[in-house]
Amino acid sequence: MSDSLDLGEPPQPKGAAYRVLARKYRPQTFRELIGQDAMVTTLANAIKRDRLAHAFLLTGVRGVGKTSTARLIAKALNCIGPDGQGGPTIDPCGVCEPCRAIAEGRHIDVIEMDAASHTGIDDIREIIEASRYAAVSARYKIYIIDEVHMLSKAAFNGLLKTLEEPPGHVKFLFATTEVNKVPVTVLSRCQRFDLKRIPADLLAGHFAEVSRAEGVEAEPDALALVARAAEGSARDGLSILDQAIAHAGIEGGAVTADAVRDMLGLSDRGAIRTLFGKLLEGDAAGALANLRQQYDLGVDPTAVLKTLLETVHGATLVKIGADMAGTGQAAEERAALTDWATALSFPALHRLWQLLLKGHDEVARAALPIETAEMALLRVIHASSLPDPGELARQIASGGVPAPATGQGAAPAAPAASAPTAEAVLPATLRDVHTLLDASDRMRLAVDVWHRLRVVSFAFPEIILSNLTPLPADLPKELAAELRVLTGKTWKVTLSPTAGDPTLAEQSAAAEEATRAAVLATPMVAAALAAFPGAELKDYKLAGGFQA
Repeated sequence: MSDSLDLGEPPQPKGAAYRVLARKYRPQTFRELIGQDAMVTTLANAIKRDRLAHAFLLTGVRGVGKTSTARLIAKALNCIGPDGQGGPTIDPCGVCEPCRAIAEGRHIDVIEMDAASHTGIDDIREIIEASRYAAVSARYKIYIIDEVHMLSKAAFNGLLKTLEEPPGHVKFLFATTEVNKVPVTVLSRCQRFDLKRIPADLLAGHFAEVSRAEGVEAEPDALALVARAAEGSARDGLSILDQAIAHAGIEGGAVTADAVRDMLGLSDRGAIRTLFGKLLEGDAAGALANLRQQYDLGVDPTAVLKTLLETVHGATLVKIGADMAGTGQAAEERAALTDWATALSFPALHRLWQLLLKGHDEVARAALPIETAEMALLRVIHASSLPDPGELARQIASGGVPAPATGQGAAPAAPAASAPTAEAVLPATLRDVHTLLDASDRMRLAVDVWHRLRVVSFAFPEIILSNLTPLPADLPKELAAELRVLTGKTWKVTLSPTAGDPTLAEQSAAAEEATRAAVLATPMVAAALAAFPGAELKDYKLAGGFQA
């Protein structure tokens, strides 16, 4: 019997390491760079006319192709063509040594630096020193600095002089997701390109090509979900697609919309359409049951509110005539949006948006998310049963709805001013005195009468005023003299240490407040304030027949 151990079959050589889709399908030419046509056109014209800037700044959200674009620019500037005789071109050949070396990240004259881990002045000093020397084998020595906003203030300052007057053989390519953190002194020395979010329809088409290249069957609705979840980022979308393909390998091979929805924890669009319909019908029990069903399946209540907001937004876009064909939505969803857009008015859509948006914010920070979501949906249903403010306004204007009477605590309306007539020229109230003075251009005295005087007694020929609030010493005498001139009668104005009536200004303010309170109490305004939490009454115009 042998004492040797049986180790089984010898280990097999491992295959090449798997490359994730986000790396495998990085664009290798400008034609493969999707969604950035304006930038590609500008670069192509600059290369054709030999008007290349010495520094480029590429900005945009994550995953739109900033670093890939920087490498493509490096290839375009250093490509020598298959025959070795070519010059800078917007269509690098991809087969010459510079193109292959740059694509593989091994070209000695194309230096990439991550500013997130090389933030100091010493790192920039190395670049400055090295930039003085000509390129070893390439046409241009190119520095690609990713996340450039992470550089320190000293590093930025150290780079400025070289960035403004670099040697002719040097090009700088900067990439950042936070351009607002890059100093203006750096921005002014660069040619800036803002890379846009990639539209969902372009992403869905790109993901379809990737799926075919990978030999994976994928439903169009599944790819549309991936594209929408990517939020304009090709890299994020490819990462999600990678995960979906792995998930499909377990489930049976095809990437389905249901599998993607479950993987991402998204609300089922059919369930959301059902829930939205129940909200519009005012079916509280059905709406809460639908919400609980989704919650039991693991859907976050915040995601439900978010999808309802997207539904309202989509219906509003359809109502204004927007083309929804390229949004990655299923045909049945577009049909439902069209129906809702036809049935709902703009005020109703705006009210739904405000109510759901408030509910979403409350759920996002609530200690009891599902309970808060239920209360938010009930508020939407309750608001739908309130009277329409516009209809109430028309009814009030036509007298169909009685206006509220003045409350017991409201201040009485100020008496209307009555100008003296030929038969009765004597003023009967202090307001009549103010009207006389105002009409006679006695503005200073009219202002004093409005804001200062408190009447104790008013009966011709004597006016008694309260002096509990100090008055100018000559005011009584001046007022009596003006009244004699205006009325032709002799008046006596005296003071008394007795509390008088409120000033005319105070009476007017009280009347205004009473009217405002009555306006706030009308069904029209009350409905509007209930429908839009946090709204305020800024101004109003009273319809005929309104009484406060």
